[in-house]
Amino acid sequence: MVLVIVVAALALLAGLAANRFLRPRLISEDDDSGMAVKDLVGPLLTLTVLLLAFVLVTANGSYGKAEVASRGEARAVDQLVEAAEYAPDAQRAEVQADAVCYTRAVREQEWPAMADGKGSAAPSVWSTDFRRVFRELDGKPAFGMLVAADNKRSEEREERLTQATASIPGVILWFLLVTLVITVVALGVCLPRRNNRGQIITLTVITALLTAALCIIRDVDRPFGGVISVKSTAIAEAERQATRDFLTRHTAADLPCDARGNRRSA
Repeated sequence: MVLVIVVAALALLAGLAANRFLRPRLISEDDDSGMAVKDLVGPLLTLTVLLLAFVLVTANGSYGKAEVASRGEARAVDQLVEAAEYAPDAQRAEVQADAVCYTRAVREQEWPAMADGKGSAAPSVWSTDFRRVFRELDGKPAFGMLVAADNKRSEEREERLTQATASIPGVILWFLLVTLVITVVALGVCLPRRNNRGQIITLTVITALLTAALCIIRDVDRPFGGVISVKSTAIAEAERQATRDFLTRHTAADLPCDARGNRRSA
């Protein structure tokens, strides 16, 4: 994002410099006319519509899917905890404890890693433990409900991790950045050399708007990092409910993990 802003600012300065030093060589007569402010609205409108359409497609795609997957995963974990109530006491305690540790690992370790498009192995420790407990319940009434809820949790987590990676290839972002530079420089060349305060202000606003649009595209393309990001509110709520259910019959010391979801040593 910083690179986008720096390059756009340099493009604006290059356009103004070209207007000052290159325009007199291209146009022989001494003129005070040039591209009027209203003429700048055309390219601004066209580029803004295209960029905003791209942002909307991206926002409704990667960002929306990431948010839906995050909430779906939290609901699946909550269903796991509720279905465990139908299991024998020993397995119920293990499933609910694993659910607490799983949500802690997701919130504390995997969520920060997704800001860089990566995942974490910490939650997989507890998802593996889920399946170990399920094998002990094979044939019991709660088996089918627990397996169905765990399959849903696994699918939603996979979708969440998929959406954490950038969906827009880097070459497209660079193409948009080059287009921004060419547009701003070309508009700078067309500005009149004198009596041009209004046009310079308009060009500066155009540059700022296009830069902001490109930054939004870059930010929204990584749903778990940046200013516009999917928060871990849903999984935190699932952790709170799982912890509440576990603590009705046990103590916090009985949990097999620490506050970050790491397994405690025996």
